[in-house]
Amino acid sequence: MAGKSSNRSRQSVRDMVLSMLAVGGVVAVAYVFVPHSEGDGVHAVPYSVEAASARRAAPYPLLSPEGLPAKWRATSVQYTDERQTGSDGHNIWHLGFVTPSGQYAAVEQSDAPRDELLGRMVAGGAADGSAAVAGRTWDRVQGGKARALAVQSGTATTLVTGTASYEELVELAQALK
Repeated sequence: MAGKSSNRSRQSVRDMVLSMLAVGGVVAVAYVFVPHSEGDGVHAVPYSVEAASARRAAPYPLLSPEGLPAKWRATSVQYTDERQTGSDGHNIWHLGFVTPSGQYAAVEQSDAPRDELLGRMVAGGAADGSAAVAGRTWDRVQGGKARALAVQSGTATTLVTGTASYEELVELAQALK
């Protein structure tokens, strides 16, 4: 009886090893054929068509960047006319980027009052000096997690905001046309 038991144990171990090899083979084949994401996972989006459409709809001169280096990758774009919802809302242009340093920066432009737009985009924002950008003076605003450059032009308030450094925000603001 002892011989039969040890024979059965060897057979069980052998079957378990063969099963594990079979499962490992299936996993290896699946790994080879399943697509893998490469890069940093940032999904860049085009924005030129949306910018052209928004320019036609906006009641102010809409700004979008031109000539930014390829390391600036647009990740979100949206134009919203909040008045179409029946509210007393405003027109809002949003264009978000991942910067060359991996931080976030966005262009936010609206016909909303400056302080209202800043309150929406830069929580806890306080004046932090000014920056000269393309011959204009922009206000610097530092918030709890984000910062912004802000300028008023006619009925539009333009913010360049995000977690990016002021230097990167200035680079984005300089590209606005």
